[in-house]
Amino acid sequence: MSSSALPKPQMCDLLAKCLRFHIVGAIIVSLEVAASYEFGVAEPRKKAYADFYKNDSTKDFEEMRKAGVFQSTK
Repeated sequence: MSSSALPKPQMCDLLAKCLRFHIVGAIIVSLEVAASYEFGVAEPRKKAYADFYKNDSTKDFEEMRKAGVFQSTK
């Protein structure tokens, strides 16, 4: 019976190598999620707020007040 020697499993620095791989993956995924949130949610929201506040609503309010739409203001 001939037995060939099996290679020893790597035990030294095994945790460090696995952590390096998973930390790099986690950083890449988190950056992708942050970028997609920024361009998918935050930018359209900023644009919507800017468009809303661009119009001066005081003129519309005065016209509606003169037309008698509001009963609590004179």
